[in-house]
Amino acid sequence: MSEPERLVARLSQLGWRLGVAESLTGGLVLSTIVDVAGSSQVLRGGVVAYATDLKAALLGVDETLLAAHGPVHPRVARQMAEGVRRTVAGAGEPADVGIATTGIAGPMSPDGQPVGTVHLAVATALGSRVESLRLRGDRASIRAEAAARAIRLALDAL
Repeated sequence: MSEPERLVARLSQLGWRLGVAESLTGGLVLSTIVDVAGSSQVLRGGVVAYATDLKAALLGVDETLLAAHGPVHPRVARQMAEGVRRTVAGAGEPADVGIATTGIAGPMSPDGQPVGTVHLAVATALGSRVESLRLRGDRASIRAEAAARAIRLALDAL
């Protein structure tokens, strides 16, 4: 069983719902989960907030944090994961799990951080965790690895 399949199965066992917020992965995490049969039972939806202002407007990321550190920061990833839980809420209840990705896939860095800098986060009602990585490779491989690692982080959190 693949990791996305395991994630969908685990969420189904728990009766939990999922939201996904993506920046550098541009929908890859969401697409990977949607590829799993039965994902509609657990997946509420997702937000691709590629532009910095959308991270604040759609996901509630603190504008002061974004101004001070930019969109590629561990606390931004955490706030994105927490924010997507609220954004995809159903019946007034937040999603049980939020996954978020932010980083720099390259080939150049707009803010001076090294290409391959990635921050992933998972948030639940019990708390959140962030994983910061330095991935190697071209743009496509960095994005693919970040998406895979985000799913693995969610599995570890559950």
